[in-house]
Amino acid sequence: MTDLSAPRKKITIRGLQKKMQEGEGIVQMAIYDYRSAVIADRLGIDILCVSDTGGMVLFGHESTVTVSFEEVMMMSQAVDRGSKYGLRMVDMPYWSFHVSPEQAVENAGKFVSRANAEVMKCEGNQHHAKNIEAIVKAGIPVQGHIGVTPMRMPQLGGFFAQGKTSDRAKELIDDALAMVDAGCFSIMCEVTSQEVCEYLTEILDVPVISLGAGNRAHGVHIITSDLFHLYEEHTPRHSKIYTDLIPIMENVFTQYRDEVKSRVYPGPEHTVYMNDQEVAKFAKEMKWETKLAEIDAAK
Repeated sequence: MTDLSAPRKKITIRGLQKKMQEGEGIVQMAIYDYRSAVIADRLGIDILCVSDTGGMVLFGHESTVTVSFEEVMMMSQAVDRGSKYGLRMVDMPYWSFHVSPEQAVENAGKFVSRANAEVMKCEGNQHHAKNIEAIVKAGIPVQGHIGVTPMRMPQLGGFFAQGKTSDRAKELIDDALAMVDAGCFSIMCEVTSQEVCEYLTEILDVPVISLGAGNRAHGVHIITSDLFHLYEEHTPRHSKIYTDLIPIMENVFTQYRDEVKSRVYPGPEHTVYMNDQEVAKFAKEMKWETKLAEIDAAK
């Protein structure tokens, strides 16, 4: 358990390497709003990843493909305001690094200069390695993301586990190796077979993070909203719902609705009043007949 009373240190890539070498699990979370960032940072989450999934949860996009650069920028700026110790990572959105090395560097630089981001996450495969390498050479660290890559899965026919056959597993290994050769400081495996993730954990000298790829990696990533079942449209098999907030929110919304309709809320304890002298003065000056009658009736 994390000792919250101990002096805090800023999480760095070097610090992640140390955790990997010492066998301490690296905790990575998809964070995309200020309050979640404050809480996660306070509780010692290592990597706060501004996930484009936030565009689906917060803004109603059907997939991450349509989440805009500016929406991710807005979420990144919010997480920056709410964090101090965790490593701030930005999930580069669709078509923000795919066209050319120059485009990749320019957009990664915008996240650094405008949102104080420290590292990027780029999902893809060996064909994106050249553009990723350009970002790294420009001085911006990158976590490579292989396996289920939400930006491409709709075009590939839907979301399904990757690396379940030997041939596909080898392709994923090649993708990871190409990203490491490009300079990635870490690799995330999303919904690959555990064997793919476990093999990479053994052979790579950078931290490997599992998102639905078993518990043999150096660390684990989860989407914050999945912890609370806040994205009702789909609950991934690999996500654990620690607390289902939906029925709690429904109960509170229902109580609020009913109390407003029955005029129970707001009550006297939620209301500001003038003192009797000021009420009388105000009512007289404004010729507020209803209130003057009420004052007279109370005498």
